[in-house]
Amino acid sequence: MALRGSDAISGLLRLPEEAATAGFGRLASVRWSLLVTALMLSTVGAATVHSASAAMPTEYLGRQLAWIAAGLVVFLVTFSLDYQRIALLALPFYVVCMVLLVAVMFVGQVHGGARSWFGVGSVGIQPSEISKIGTAILLAQYLAGREGEYLTLKEIAIACGIVFLPMALIVGQPALGDAIMFLPMLGAMLLVAGIRTRYIVIAVSAVVVVAALGWGVMHQYQRERVLTFLNPDRDPLGAGYQVRQSKIAVGSGELTGRGYMRGTQSQGRFLPARHTDFIFAVLAEEWGFLGVAFTLFLYGSFLFGCAEVATRSRDRLGTLLAVGFLATFAFHILYNTAMVVGMVPITGIPLPFLSYGRSFTLFSFAATGLVLGVDFRRYVNR
Repeated sequence: MALRGSDAISGLLRLPEEAATAGFGRLASVRWSLLVTALMLSTVGAATVHSASAAMPTEYLGRQLAWIAAGLVVFLVTFSLDYQRIALLALPFYVVCMVLLVAVMFVGQVHGGARSWFGVGSVGIQPSEISKIGTAILLAQYLAGREGEYLTLKEIAIACGIVFLPMALIVGQPALGDAIMFLPMLGAMLLVAGIRTRYIVIAVSAVVVVAALGWGVMHQYQRERVLTFLNPDRDPLGAGYQVRQSKIAVGSGELTGRGYMRGTQSQGRFLPARHTDFIFAVLAEEWGFLGVAFTLFLYGSFLFGCAEVATRSRDRLGTLLAVGFLATFAFHILYNTAMVVGMVPITGIPLPFLSYGRSFTLFSFAATGLVLGVDFRRYVNR
C-alpha cells in the first residue's frame, strides 16, 4: 500500500529521532563506571602527588592536573573513533611507532639512564607508551583474522615478532622495565586467541633460558637491582636504599596512616622517586592499611570493568583489544605494588592513574577510551 505524502514526511522526521534514541540507549549501556573509577584514582593520585612533591623544588600538582586534562581529551578521541576502522590503519601506525623508537635513541633526552624521551624543556613524550597502543592494535587485528580453534606455530611466531620488535628497540634505550610491560599483553592475547598447552610449556621454558642468558647482557645497574632485591642489606645506602625506605614508609602507615602530608619518609625527603614509581609507598604511609585497601578496591573495580567489556564484546577484535589492555593495566598494578614492598626487583614501572606521569597518563586514558569504545559498539561491530 502506497504511503500518503504526509505519512512519508512524518516517517522521515521520525528517523533522526529514532537514531538519536538508539544512540543515547547505546551510550547509557556503556560501563561508565570504568571511567568514573579512573577519575577517582586520578583524584587520589593528584592529591598524593601534591603531598609527595611538597618538599621538592618543583610542585607537581598543577602539572599532574594538566596531564589528566590532556588525558581526558585523548580519552574522548579514542572513544569516539571506531576501533575497527582504527585497525585498518594498524600497520602504518605500528611502523610510525617503530620509527619513533629508533629516532629517540639518537635524538631523545636521557632520563634515569635511558635515552627514551622526546621533549622540549619539562614537556616530554615517551614513544614507548605510544608504541603500546600501536602494538596492541596491530596484534589484535592480526590475531582476530586467524581461523581455527588454535593458533599454528607460524601464527604464534608472527604474533611474537610484532611484540618483540618494539621490545628490542626499547631494551636498546636501555629501558628494560618498559620493555617487559609488553609481555602481559602478548600472553593474554595469545591465550584468548587459542594456544595449545604444550606451546605454553615451551614458552615458559624459553623464558627461563632467555632470563639466564639475559643476565650476561644486563647493565651493571640492572644487575645491582636484582642482587639488591635478593638481599637489600647488601647495599643499604646505595642500590638497596629505595626498597628499605619504601618498606619503612609502608610499615609506618599501620592501620589508618600518619595523615595527609604528614609522612616522615615523603616530607622528610628520605624516599626517592616518591611522586612517580614509589607513590604507592607515600599513599600507604599517609593513609595506612585502610587507604591502601580502598585504592586496591578501586583498581579491582577498574580491572573487573575491563574484563566485563571483554566478555560481552560481540567481535573478536574488540575482545582481544580489551584483554590486551586489561593485562597491561593489571601487570602495572601488580608489579608496582609488589615493588614498593620488596617482592620484585625495582624498575621504572609507574602505577596507572596514580603516579605522576606524562606519556603514561595519556596512555592510560587512551587505553580506557579504546576499551569503552569496544563496549559502546558491541551491538554494531559483530
